[in-house]
Amino acid sequence: MTPVHPPAGRPDPASGPLPPHAIELLRGMLRIRRFEERCVELYSATRIRGFLHLYIGEEAVATGVMRVLEPDDAVVTTYREHGHALARGVAADALMAEMLGRSGGCCRGRGGSMHVFDRASRFYGGNAIVAGGLPIAAGLALADLMLGRERVTACFFGEGAIAEGEFHESLNLAALWRLPVLFVCENNYYAMGSALELTESQTKLTIKAASYDLPAWSVDGMDVVAVERAARRAALAIRGGEGPVFLECRTYRFRAHSMYDPDLYRDKEEVREWREGHDPIELLAARLRAHGALGQAAIDEIEAAIAAEIEHAVAFAEASEPEPVEDLLRDVYAAAQDRP
Repeated sequence: MTPVHPPAGRPDPASGPLPPHAIELLRGMLRIRRFEERCVELYSATRIRGFLHLYIGEEAVATGVMRVLEPDDAVVTTYREHGHALARGVAADALMAEMLGRSGGCCRGRGGSMHVFDRASRFYGGNAIVAGGLPIAAGLALADLMLGRERVTACFFGEGAIAEGEFHESLNLAALWRLPVLFVCENNYYAMGSALELTESQTKLTIKAASYDLPAWSVDGMDVVAVERAARRAALAIRGGEGPVFLECRTYRFRAHSMYDPDLYRDKEEVREWREGHDPIELLAARLRAHGALGQAAIDEIEAAIAAEIEHAVAFAEASEPEPVEDLLRDVYAAAQDRP
């Protein structure tokens, strides 16, 4: 199997302009990284149970795309969704309580790590089935189209979803009906644990998407500024009635597929190469420093504020009770006594 090398050479920190809100982009990525690092500690202490899929390394994608979305837009994601939820505006308190399975969580502790949902921010999962979110995104977008609402539905999924029938069905219908969907493929090259070259005969994913007659392009998913720029271009086209867009963000997860995964399918040197040369947080911080827009005092202030927020979230979660047993059938389709 061919190692997946990052783009050659470390980008020049002084190259290219930065948006005026670049420090906010840095803050957003750091917030995701530190939240998940705390989740690792809690998981190791068995205070978070079940599966845990970390977004560490991929923070630039959610941070960049969410920046261009409006409050009325919808977001559909996979089970690796903690970063998306934070970037979308789900409160850290409610998200951490959900991780711990407590009633103060955004789903009252019923969803846990893999099924985060928040109606107030139009955050529709957290979908554990690979590619399962794509038909949901198409349905949300169809509703907006039929009601004449100028909205975008952003649908995040990994490259493993491209092997599923839902991917092809959803892109086909979205193109036929000109649905306002931004399909965001987070290509981290390994799906669950199989290299892209072993699962796809055509590894240029934009070619597959473009075969459904919709715009499709790739972007460096480790560069949050580039991701935001590409997502903004796509969102403007979608809001203008031009139909769906496919955006491939070439990214890399620094951790295993899940906390249960021994990560034996890729070389440790490959992971080190990505971590040391293409960490999205370090890349943006270096650019900010090169432009004279970031000093150590500012970094320390950001880190301190994030640490305080996360510790407050942990305290909130641990103070929140599990849902009472008598409420476990609430919102279940059929009560136990009604079942045959």
